[in-house]
Amino acid sequence: MKKIFLLALLSLGSQLYIQAKEPILCKPIQLKCEHLINPIGIDQQSPRLSWMLEDKRQGALQTAYQVLVGTDSLAVVNGQGQQWDSGKQAAEDILIRYKGELLKPFTRYYWKVIVWDKDSKQGDSEVVAFETGMRGENNWKGTWISDNKDIHQLPAPYFRKEFTSNKPIKRARAYIAAAGLFELSINGQRIGDQRLDPMYTRFDRRNLYVTHDVTNEVKSGKNAIGVILGNGWYNHQSLAVWDFHNAPWRARPAFCLDLRIEYEDGSVETIVSDQNWKTASGPIIANSIYTGEHYDARLEQSGWDSPGFDESKWHGIRLRSTPSNLISSQQMAPVRLVKSYTAKNINKINDTTYVFDMGQNMAGITQVKIHGDEGTVLRIKHGERLLDDGRLDMSNIDVYYRGDKVNDPFQTDIFILSGKKTDEFMPKFNYKGFRYVEITSSKPLALSKENVTSYFMHSDVAPVGSVKTSSSLINGLWQVTNNAYLSNLMGYPTDCPQREKNGWTGDGHLAIETALYNFDGITVYEKWLGDHRDEQQPNGVLPDIIPTGGWGYGTANGLDWTSTIAIIPWELYMFYGDSKALEDSYENIKRYVDYVTRISPNGLTTFGRGDWVPVKSTSDLELTSSVYYYVDAKILAAAAKLFGKEEDYRQYSALRDKIKEAINAKFLNREKGIYASGTQTELSVPLHWGVVPDDMKAKVAFNLNKKVEETNFHLDVGVLGAKALLNALNNNGYSESAYKVAVQDTYPSWGWWVVNGATTLLENWDLDAKRDISDNHMMFGEIGGWFFKSIGGILPDPEKPGFKHILLRPIFPEGLNESEVSHLSPYGNILSKWNREKRNYVTYEIEIPANSTATLQLPDNAEDKTPLNLTAGKHKLKIKLKQ
Repeated sequence: MKKIFLLALLSLGSQLYIQAKEPILCKPIQLKCEHLINPIGIDQQSPRLSWMLEDKRQGALQTAYQVLVGTDSLAVVNGQGQQWDSGKQAAEDILIRYKGELLKPFTRYYWKVIVWDKDSKQGDSEVVAFETGMRGENNWKGTWISDNKDIHQLPAPYFRKEFTSNKPIKRARAYIAAAGLFELSINGQRIGDQRLDPMYTRFDRRNLYVTHDVTNEVKSGKNAIGVILGNGWYNHQSLAVWDFHNAPWRARPAFCLDLRIEYEDGSVETIVSDQNWKTASGPIIANSIYTGEHYDARLEQSGWDSPGFDESKWHGIRLRSTPSNLISSQQMAPVRLVKSYTAKNINKINDTTYVFDMGQNMAGITQVKIHGDEGTVLRIKHGERLLDDGRLDMSNIDVYYRGDKVNDPFQTDIFILSGKKTDEFMPKFNYKGFRYVEITSSKPLALSKENVTSYFMHSDVAPVGSVKTSSSLINGLWQVTNNAYLSNLMGYPTDCPQREKNGWTGDGHLAIETALYNFDGITVYEKWLGDHRDEQQPNGVLPDIIPTGGWGYGTANGLDWTSTIAIIPWELYMFYGDSKALEDSYENIKRYVDYVTRISPNGLTTFGRGDWVPVKSTSDLELTSSVYYYVDAKILAAAAKLFGKEEDYRQYSALRDKIKEAINAKFLNREKGIYASGTQTELSVPLHWGVVPDDMKAKVAFNLNKKVEETNFHLDVGVLGAKALLNALNNNGYSESAYKVAVQDTYPSWGWWVVNGATTLLENWDLDAKRDISDNHMMFGEIGGWFFKSIGGILPDPEKPGFKHILLRPIFPEGLNESEVSHLSPYGNILSKWNREKRNYVTYEIEIPANSTATLQLPDNAEDKTPLNLTAGKHKLKIKLKQ
């Protein structure tokens, strides 16, 4: 009997062993809450939960899912969702909203996803977490504090507080909101690797707080908290034409902090900002987000943010009112120092002047480490160009600054040495746009590469796109476009990182496809759309820089710029399959379109700036602005349909059609097949945005191609035409012409910049232009996204957005032998790779992610253009091209 029982056990063990070793073919991965991995500080009551499906098999598909959420991680592991169990849902969805019990503040929730594959076999994800934050203003315990100085005080205020923790600590979180910028430290340790927190908002309408996990920094026994405040955009002391200094919110920086400590015994203690803190000034003797930072190492107070520091000479703080009625959690990719650069070349001008060439135009800051005599003053100047004598040339960027250029010089840090040690300086509350760093000292100093490091700083959005081809020009264009884009992403998209640092709306939407093909930027854009909603006037009008201190509500802030309010939420929906931004902005889009309708009752409008910085030909403002009016009405109608707003759908569909008819009635010459005077912009903008009647598309496209041929495949457009031209040609039978324009390397073209050494996109086609000459601008940035849509042919399907269904429409242009384009979509990686074996054959490799499908439409030069429906998995085709 014992022998039989033992055999049974052995048999059972073998079965268990075999089952354990059986490979899991389908598994949810990349679990995210609010598009972030394991975020803390979540305020939303119904946060979005998303995942990918890892399944390499052909035709991989999710047939059902179940989401479990609870506060007990072990229970979730074992399949129990105490706070929410979605139940088994027979759906392919990979993005849902939490619908469980009311989420409590300061609570860690664990969750996992169970999926069933195409064979109804189950796959479980790992258990991940999200953690709620304040969940409302009522949960703050601290008060807003500042020092006793006014807006004109130059030195940055330092704050400190000591406290004692005598029990074993389970968890500690720091929640800190600031009007201005902050740097937080505990026990002498800087907290986090973020820069320029919190992000810039309309401070009198919305402030952001940041959550930090400080469990490892808070110690049993005595502790000290330190906070330094910077001016940022809140207290703009440097005068410029944009009226930053007259912002309605302007005041001395302030902050509010709750340090919440949970002990192992279940008790909670909160250390708060209150009247018991102390403040003093320190080595940061001036700081401006716009110009630079001044640092006197002689004023350093060692140990100021550590316990036991002598604070007898520090002063009491000032209690302050809350800057706005809305304090919300900052949930987005933070700004970080992403890449470091040492000089590729150093030019010693004389014993006190050195110029460092970092080899890359960038947005960022420079760190200097040097030992010198006490009181030696270093001026660390940043710029994009050099004069003939090798010194820095600031003339292309220092054009709008109106401040004190001696005591507060533009894009220049001032560093005063202590003489006691190797001093280190790196700005905390500033960034610049530059390639070159010129350092001048009041006494002779020997400087080398080891003394100076520059950092490329930007919102640290994850890369999701790749373009590799046999063309070095294409590869270079893609890289410089990304460099320009990242240089202009600081918690909101900007125009340039030096001259303005403004969130120009036009630049933002003109580059949105390039942005989303290449980077996982949804969190940044959702924050920026919140800024749009904050800035919108009651009548629907938006400024053309967002955020703004009041500038930008002029007469030209019209549709070709401020259509960001409609275009960006729509593109987020296309790329992510996530309609939340569109839903959140729906009423704002509606108010905006209604305003334009009131001032443009006939369906045409002149509200806008026009085709900014054209090569030579100017285009009709009423035509281009009216096309963007049509685009906004079209998006609004589509959103109304999506959200089941039938009355709105009927109203705005009718408006969309009315605008289209009005544009064609006035501007389309049906006999000639041209719009207005027939410039490249006037022909491409209506084609690209779908205004041209179906029976006229071929004729208008023919004329556009003819216009391009007349310039020998060179550009004659401004920003609106640069967005539309390549797409209009490529999508209407002239892909070869589009490609020739895209890879042109003589003036005027994108390639002209690259062959002349540009490492970022420029603001003007003309290298010798006298105005609009920033060397790091994003408004011509469509080129970086176009490669994905053309040689890669990767497009979202509006009927199944988020790349649930992929439209594959690659082109195989003459002169290009190899191309490998990929995009990491919400469903997984999409690969479109091809190479020419002979002149008339292409080998095409495709990867479709699990739970997604695609329709392949081959280009006109393919012998067989029959559409192919593709399931998830890898596919390899041999395509014969026409002779």
